[in-house]
Amino acid sequence: MNRLAFKMYLNEGQKEEYRKRHNEIWPELKKLLKDAGVSEYSIFLDEETNILFAFQKVSGDGGSQDLGQTEIVQKWWAFMADVMKTNPDNSPVSIPLEEVFYME
Repeated sequence: MNRLAFKMYLNEGQKEEYRKRHNEIWPELKKLLKDAGVSEYSIFLDEETNILFAFQKVSGDGGSQDLGQTEIVQKWWAFMADVMKTNPDNSPVSIPLEEVFYME
């Protein structure tokens, strides 16, 4: 089991909309994530900076960030593009984080 973490950037004033959309995550997107080996996925918000911190446990080598070629992920990115910073293809601006400590 691998642990992945990355950060993204929420647009100012979009916390409640971001939370609402994730509380109503599309069943087909959730299935895709689980089928890809994502067994846990948490996103935290630092309200001082609007930085989102994401953490995933995954089996295999990839995580959610490797599913961008799928139609459902591209639709999700387009759906989320108005509430967060994105790249030209609507993917979230996402920066991988290095694990420097882990306690089991």
